Amino acid sequence: MIKNKNIFLGKKILIYGLGKSGVSSYKFLKNKADLYLFDDNEKKNIELKSNLRLNTLKEISKINFDKIIISPGIDISKCKLSKTLKKNSSKIYTDLDIFYSFYKNKSITITGTNGKSTTAQILYEVLEDQKYDVRLIGNIGNPALSEKKITKHTIFVIEASSYQLEYSQIFSSKYAVILNIAPDHIERHKNLKNYITAKFKLLVSQPNNATAFINKNDPLITKKIDNNNLKQKIIKIDSKKSNKIYNQIKNEYFLSSGNKENLSFVLKILKIFKLNNKILLKTLNKFKGLKYRQQIIFKNKNLTIINDSKSTSFASSENLLKNLNYVYWILGGIPKKSDQFKLSKRHCKNFKAYIFSKHHKEFKKKLKNKIIVKNLKDLKDILNEIFLDIKKKKLEKNIILFSPAGASFDNFKNFEDRGLYFNKLIKKFINAK
Repeated sequence: MIKNKNIFLGKKILIYGLGKSGVSSYKFLKNKADLYLFDDNEKKNIELKSNLRLNTLKEISKINFDKIIISPGIDISKCKLSKTLKKNSSKIYTDLDIFYSFYKNKSITITGTNGKSTTAQILYEVLEDQKYDVRLIGNIGNPALSEKKITKHTIFVIEASSYQLEYSQIFSSKYAVILNIAPDHIERHKNLKNYITAKFKLLVSQPNNATAFINKNDPLITKKIDNNNLKQKIIKIDSKKSNKIYNQIKNEYFLSSGNKENLSFVLKILKIFKLNNKILLKTLNKFKGLKYRQQIIFKNKNLTIINDSKSTSFASSENLLKNLNYVYWILGGIPKKSDQFKLSKRHCKNFKAYIFSKHHKEFKKKLKNKIIVKNLKDLKDILNEIFLDIKKKKLEKNIILFSPAGASFDNFKNFEDRGLYFNKLIKKFINAK
């Protein structure tokens, strides 16, 4: 599998950022190149089980590196090596570039603003149940370079973020997927145009014999497609068009428009493979989704509680809200720059919104005149008021939707930490009933 002429072999390489991708890059390249390690956190505990240490800023400044492998989470304009990186931008690569330079396997790379992880997970589970040697890597699953026992038959399902794609130089995928695009990560990319450009690097990097799957109903994608001279095969997916297989799926997870969109891509991509339809349906009907992504955590005849902590933008929350009625919507966190709430006042007439964020004024302004909004000190107070209101009104069906539409870093480590906290609170309220 290893080519003799490889741009990383024998080179002097700086690995910058020692999270999962950085550590896996080190372990993969440690016998193949001359490696140096740096992280903005000088006290970083590297789980390398060796005597290696982080190089100092002074040491790094004196070395002329051939390549720099950067972790996606590092913002070039806001890091300790900012000047060095800007001066050596042509030398910057990612773990996806290393992966591509060593492995030329069939890969399906999925990007987009919403639904990447879910779509990648569904695709992975379907192929695994059909007995393919499939690996789930990238922004979900294992880091790209940590997979073992790879053969020529191994298929990679890769979730790629805009951060990964922005820094990658040589990575290319046989099959590329852009699910949708809405304003996101503007604080990092500076503007929407840069964000879209980062996403489209996935398509621009494809050769003539590759295939791209894009959303026919997404105006930002179709406009960019029309303005690019792309040479690969482009398959435009109408995510609003009904598929005959939908009638055979009994899984309520696929009732929301967002998950129908994810499924429409999966079904189109799967035409590449020879599949047993009975096994396919069985896989789709048992699919339970990912934690904190439109996850039903409680349900009885009167109440459904959904944990969608992964939602960090209005666009993400809207995908679920547009299919619901009589909703107590809990939101908060750090609002995304340029984010707008697009559902109409008419659509929201049976919604109540509860904001738990110190940024409540920003959220309130964007929801103004569309939804009844109330802000309370914290999630406990919100849930207490919601449960009292449900008890008072005695409606036949109620939905509590925890879909924050904002980043989690104000009070939580990440969206998982936020989702776990919400689950613990719900457990206490349900047990106290």
